[in-house]
Amino acid sequence: MTVKIQVYSDFVCPFCYLGKKPFEEAIQGKDVEVEWMPFELRPSGSQPIDPWNEPSKLQGWNSYISPMAEKWGVDMKLPRLSPHPYTGLAFEGYHYAKEQGKGNAYMNRVFTAFYQEELNIGELEVLTELASSIGLDAENFRAALTSGKYKSVQDEARRHAYEEAAVTAVPTFIIGGQRIQGVTNRESFEKVLNEELAKDQGGLTIIPGLQCDVDGSCYDPS
Repeated sequence: MTVKIQVYSDFVCPFCYLGKKPFEEAIQGKDVEVEWMPFELRPSGSQPIDPWNEPSKLQGWNSYISPMAEKWGVDMKLPRLSPHPYTGLAFEGYHYAKEQGKGNAYMNRVFTAFYQEELNIGELEVLTELASSIGLDAENFRAALTSGKYKSVQDEARRHAYEEAAVTAVPTFIIGGQRIQGVTNRESFEKVLNEELAKDQGGLTIIPGLQCDVDGSCYDPS
């Protein structure tokens, strides 16, 4: 049985990038279908995330994120962008890429651009260059985002995440009938995957882990 997985994440959530490695290692070679689901921690118009000028968030990076990244061998840095960009436009680009069969490649490229290259993923030209680098047509991509073709699609994706899926923190992984809210290690992902591969999908079980909530705080709920 193919296990369907939905991953709710935001590009400016460090735990979302941190958790990609153990998650992707856990699903390798398994019969799964992964769908990335946009979740905007701070939609345009709200107060942007600015960890370089918010001591509590900077402390969270130093206390939780950086040590875990080193432990798991994840190459990432805190982007020196103040404030961090809104991600609505980047997610509009994801919807375009998904239609072209390159949704996962786009997600990976935007994440690495932000956390490894410290690029401003809120800028159209930056996003266009990233799209081109994974084989998408640059002019069509730019035109789609300039025209706002996918704005309503992203508005609906945001509403779905907040209201229907009731996501309150990211990353959130819905794996078959279980919900992992936050980052966990490879072994925990594999345990859930093996359970879901061996049974029919049922009610959701919530498993807590390292996460970022809607006020931009990143923490360990345990």
